[in-house]
Amino acid sequence: MLRCLRAGARSLDFCWNPFSSAQVRPSLRLPRVLHHCFFPSHPFGESGMGETCCGGDGSAVSKGKSKSKGKALHSGELNSKVNHRDSAYLDSVIQKRIGLFQSIQAQQVDNLQKVGGDPIRITLPDGTVKDGKKWLTSPLHIAKEISTGLAANALISQVNGILWDMARPLEGDCELKIFKFDSPEGRDTFWHSSAHILGQSLEMEYGGKLCIGPCTTRGEGFYYDAFYNEFTLNEENFDQIKAQALKAVHEKQPFERIEVSRDQALEIFSENKFKVEIINELPEDKTITVYRCGPLVDLCRGPHIPNTSFVKAFACLKASSSYWRGKADRESLQRVYGISFPDPKRLKEYLTQLEEAKKYDHRILGQNQELFFFHPLSPGSCFFLQHGARIYNKLMDFIRAEYKNRGYQEVVSPNIYNMQLWETSGHAANYKENMFVFEIEKQEFGLKPMNCPGHCLMFDHRVRSYRELPLRMADFGVLHRNELSGALTGLTRVRRFQQDDAHIFCRDSQIKDEVCNALDFVQHVYKIFGFNFELELSTRPEKYLGEIETWDKAEAALTEALNEFGKPWQINEGDGAFYGPKIDISVFDALKRKFQCATLQLDFQLPLRFNLSYSAEDEAKRERPVMIHRAILGSVERMFAILLEHYKGKWPFWLSPRQAIVCPVSDKSQPYALEVKDMIHKAGYYVEVDISDRKIQKKIREAQLAQHNYILVVGEEEAKTGQVSVRVRDKSDHLVISMEDLLTRFDNEAKSYL
Repeated sequence: MLRCLRAGARSLDFCWNPFSSAQVRPSLRLPRVLHHCFFPSHPFGESGMGETCCGGDGSAVSKGKSKSKGKALHSGELNSKVNHRDSAYLDSVIQKRIGLFQSIQAQQVDNLQKVGGDPIRITLPDGTVKDGKKWLTSPLHIAKEISTGLAANALISQVNGILWDMARPLEGDCELKIFKFDSPEGRDTFWHSSAHILGQSLEMEYGGKLCIGPCTTRGEGFYYDAFYNEFTLNEENFDQIKAQALKAVHEKQPFERIEVSRDQALEIFSENKFKVEIINELPEDKTITVYRCGPLVDLCRGPHIPNTSFVKAFACLKASSSYWRGKADRESLQRVYGISFPDPKRLKEYLTQLEEAKKYDHRILGQNQELFFFHPLSPGSCFFLQHGARIYNKLMDFIRAEYKNRGYQEVVSPNIYNMQLWETSGHAANYKENMFVFEIEKQEFGLKPMNCPGHCLMFDHRVRSYRELPLRMADFGVLHRNELSGALTGLTRVRRFQQDDAHIFCRDSQIKDEVCNALDFVQHVYKIFGFNFELELSTRPEKYLGEIETWDKAEAALTEALNEFGKPWQINEGDGAFYGPKIDISVFDALKRKFQCATLQLDFQLPLRFNLSYSAEDEAKRERPVMIHRAILGSVERMFAILLEHYKGKWPFWLSPRQAIVCPVSDKSQPYALEVKDMIHKAGYYVEVDISDRKIQKKIREAQLAQHNYILVVGEEEAKTGQVSVRVRDKSDHLVISMEDLLTRFDNEAKSYL
């Protein structure tokens, strides 16, 4: 699950996406947890940023192209263009909400003062214990005791594993952590709070009915969706939006929190039908929280930074349209994306990096290199052309070769299953809307969106013995997920895809070794790709299935495996799936962007649902296996896109679809050029020959633009000596060598990645 789902576990996020993992009771949403774990969220483009974290998950899916680009915040003059703000209506609504907020807040503060004051002990990460008073001492008080520097930079705290506002009183003895911007917790909270500043600007300037305002799943920035009737936002509005945001920053508005009843929430937001709809759908037993900063009063689980002045740099990136709840028959909304930082230098660096990334968008590079395309007659399903298919297949062959060395059994499983399978697995009840379902002979069938249930059938098709474990089952089967058309984004959000999917069935005592082996597999693959990566252990959530003893053993095994692996790792308390703890692996590409691709997920529930068992050493006894979900590439389509941008279109030789091209100087050298091509082709490499009537300089230039790794120029002299003039991509010099030496060079370079 997303990091934000553990933020403030005592209350519920109020603006969730019914199409994301953060819908109702997120820890009980099996299919969306699986979706997140084994088909990681998609980071490119508008829709790629549409699934969200903290404070109002993306209930609206982007449907239109971006209409603007980023411009940095500055204290310039306000744009004088006329807007559609209904001042009288808006002023009355704002005053009403603030009045209700203050009234409820005053009552709650009074109640806390009456019950507070009992001594409590606050334990810090280094073991230091601080004294405090129940319902009176806050994390900010403790930060000030530690140092003024910490207090000045502390954005958010964690109390007993739950993210907590710095100014929120502590409720008892606790373990306390404090985070700055350079932590994932700090950044997510910072951008979530910045979304509220953006929402305040949109409401104050244009009177939009605010819908949802989260940070993005990718961990870079935030957005806010709002309804404006016929009004359309674009880049011309950005100066006004940013000026209003600057005003909020200068006012140092505190983020204040209250808990409200359902009736109170409905009264506060009675004029906003979107908020009312969300409130009415909340489970009866969930605490509702409301936050205020300045004139903005908003439904939000939080938590937030102490006040708006922490945001020192702010930019609007783009505007696009979206649908409420991601449904085309619902209201059309306007979405504004933003980014913010605690200092202007970071903003400048980010915007420079963003411009760099735009030049290497995989959709543009894929078109320029003739790798793939999409067609409206099959939305979300990619057509891989010859050169794209070479890369796609090479990625799978690479993983397949590793399977042979690492003891995996590759299997092939069906694409279509009777819905009885999905009822057993739990997907029919929780994931059916995201499946392609159809009727055959009066029975319902569905295209598989994941391989796990089918692999359970394969494990269970005969009696299993403990001697067979661990059983590592790998499958490149085609998967289909019924993603919303508005969410489809290049190769990063598709309906048809393949994964390097594997499921390991093992005994409890084998968990640690299997996880260590999987981590070694991950490191091997990512080192070849040139990725740095980081590890996070997500532990038992508030709502979970199974016995605590089982969870404790599993978490201990994962912890031991991570420690043995030797790479630094972080812990995400309470962020595991409801059916087991997991290790999330995030990679960083050449542009320093972060992606989650690989996941190691323990699963106690599918073996239980399918009643899987094996004969123990005591043959009279049956035991249940643990299931480990494991993906390294994740979606092959998505990894294709990430690598294309990571390499900036310049594929390494072993993965390149255009390894060499032969360019004859003239017609007289064409026969030899064709001989050279045949020799290279027979050696197993991708080679082309340019026999056009273009001048040799033009041929070389075209070959360079097409990103051939080697350009082989042959003339009459080379034909006589049986040699080639070799030009290596991105190198100005060239050399003349024999064909034997050339093929040896190719062999060495192709093997160098192993």
